[in-house]
Amino acid sequence: MIKNDNTNFLSATAIIDSDNSEIIDYTKTILDGTSDDHVEKAVKLYYTVRDGIWYDPYLPFHLPEHFRASHVLKSGRGFCIGKASLLCAVGRAAGIPIRVGFANVRNHLSTKQFLDFLGKDIFVYHAYVEFYLEDQWVRATPAFNVELCRKHNVAPLEFNGREDSLFHPYDADNRKFMEYLEYHGTYADIPVDAIVSAWEDAYGKERVAEWIRLWEESGVLKQRDFFTEEVINKSINS
Repeated sequence: MIKNDNTNFLSATAIIDSDNSEIIDYTKTILDGTSDDHVEKAVKLYYTVRDGIWYDPYLPFHLPEHFRASHVLKSGRGFCIGKASLLCAVGRAAGIPIRVGFANVRNHLSTKQFLDFLGKDIFVYHAYVEFYLEDQWVRATPAFNVELCRKHNVAPLEFNGREDSLFHPYDADNRKFMEYLEYHGTYADIPVDAIVSAWEDAYGKERVAEWIRLWEESGVLKQRDFFTEEVINKSINS
């Protein structure tokens, strides 16, 4: 019986730089005292990245280095794509096949300021990861740290290494929270050009160009703090 060839999902890439010395040291520190069981390792890595890297959607996004795992680790901040990149890097450094997946999602619970920033409630190319554990691919979403989940009245996503862990469809008050609308497949590396192109199609080239300008020419976005913004929930459905 021929087993899956997961070589591509174990190797370092230009962005998922699992061979970086700081990534390797970080992985070793996380897994100190952990058994050789891949499920146990994956779970520990997931929770460390989920809660150890602060979720911040107001970060630059248009160059490969913005999502490079070692950069995300150093900055301590990232939105879903950067955090998925880092989780992939530490997973590969630990010898676990892992890849990044993308989907369009509709977000019912966000902040007024961020929805105004996007211009719509659909997040295009939201990222998650897939670990290869016990002969199957298992999805995990490390985007929202526990403090942010509590503020948004959503239980933090748990991950046991054996079942998919994606965004909850409802919050703690049984209001719609997140809907997965369209999947874009899985990748060994972060497809930056495809992401930027998809964002231009979804949000408009002028809006995306303005986001890039705000990052490159001013400090406006650096001053925004998603955690302190006004939480809203547009859905009234139970």
